[in-house]
Amino acid sequence: TLLSVNVGLPKDVQWQGRTVHTGVWKAPIEGRRTVRRLNIDGDGQGDLAGHGGEQRAVLVYQTDSYAHWSGFFDKDLGGYGAFGENFTVDGLADDEVHIGDRYRIGDAEFEVTQPRVTCFRVGMRLGEPRLPALLVAHRRPGFYLRVITEGEVGAGDEITRTRVGPHTVSVAEVDALLYLPHPDHDRIRDALDIPALSPGWQASFRDVLAGGGLAPIPTGKEPPWTGFRSLRVARVVPETASVTSIYLTAADDKP
Repeated sequence: TLLSVNVGLPKDVQWQGRTVHTGVWKAPIEGRRTVRRLNIDGDGQGDLAGHGGEQRAVLVYQTDSYAHWSGFFDKDLGGYGAFGENFTVDGLADDEVHIGDRYRIGDAEFEVTQPRVTCFRVGMRLGEPRLPALLVAHRRPGFYLRVITEGEVGAGDEITRTRVGPHTVSVAEVDALLYLPHPDHDRIRDALDIPALSPGWQASFRDVLAGGGLAPIPTGKEPPWTGFRSLRVARVVPETASVTSIYLTAADDKP
């Protein structure tokens, strides 16, 4: 069930000594609202390189994940829209929704294209800087929808799956294939065979298959860490007019 439709226009927010232009502050609306090819009427994105566009028109997050994070952080995380999502839903767990699934909501139809990208802005919104890494580690990223048929939606609308994506690669699985160590290359090939998978994720998976992405771990050794960690900029060296080398070191002096 669609519990809330949330929108918000980008604004400048002060964070850690700098100004961030962001549309992560979403709030529930009353009544029905038209969903169009690029977004919901009245909504906008601040960082169009990482959010918005045809492949990421609508962001979905689940009340079950709200409950999970409230327990994890031991605090109330706020009302619907607190995770920057456009649709707050009951159901549609990340390990049950597949890339390429299609859903009818109200008068509109949607297609699942990719998980939420790991972005610091959701951590900024909730005052939890670790959250982007935790969304991956806990397999609760949420996901984006492409608009197949424009139409009106509203809180209380039933959500009906109209098609299951090929290879049944779940949102949680495809997120882990890119961000966690030791990805299954056969499943990456399955993901690449899904026409609905967004072009950005297709390119990233091709890089992984070509030897890019996470460096392979020598046999018999474990990686120094999993997920994300804080690093410190040790040196910045201008190499040419258009190339700069940035040297990083561990903030905690661990390997």
